[in-house]
Amino acid sequence: MQTQKITDSVLVSEYINGKEQSLSILISRHQNRIFSFIYSKVLDKDVTEDIFQDTFVKIINTLKRGAYREEGKFLPWAMRIAHNLVIDYFRRNSKNATFSNKDDFDIFSVVKDSALNAENQIVKEQVLKDIRNLIEELPEDQKEVLMMRMYKDMSFKEIALSTGVSINTALGRMRYAIINMRKLIEKHQIVLYT
Repeated sequence: MQTQKITDSVLVSEYINGKEQSLSILISRHQNRIFSFIYSKVLDKDVTEDIFQDTFVKIINTLKRGAYREEGKFLPWAMRIAHNLVIDYFRRNSKNATFSNKDDFDIFSVVKDSALNAENQIVKEQVLKDIRNLIEELPEDQKEVLMMRMYKDMSFKEIALSTGVSINTALGRMRYAIINMRKLIEKHQIVLYT
């Protein structure tokens, strides 16, 4: 059967049941529309690539959790996810978000908070230290992708090229890194807010 004749809902179902190739078909089938939509809103190729990749991370997470309920409406659902991520991007930037490409980039420095008092600063530093310690507990391949994405601000395309794996594999490793981080946070009972 030619891939063009397979419906989105069949591909989604196949992917949920373990056929990884079905996700690649879905991505290639809809990437131009989703990418063009994102670009038309943000007008920046690098930002568009990141939001596009984050869209598919959310799609993968939702499908793997079994939380997909949009049978027959994959593209509108994917576009809604992309739209929400575009809104999130503008919200972050409207708060004068600062991004850094330095190796010591901290995920928590995205929004500057000049109102941090000494006690909050100590708590923040402890949280950052705890997060770094948890990252060290991840499997090496997951840790590598997480560090590249969160601390070096690399796109999934750059990560895939750098590590010699496919974008899908890089996305999968990031997904598992996040899942494992959540488990470690729970296990160690770490509070991530003040």
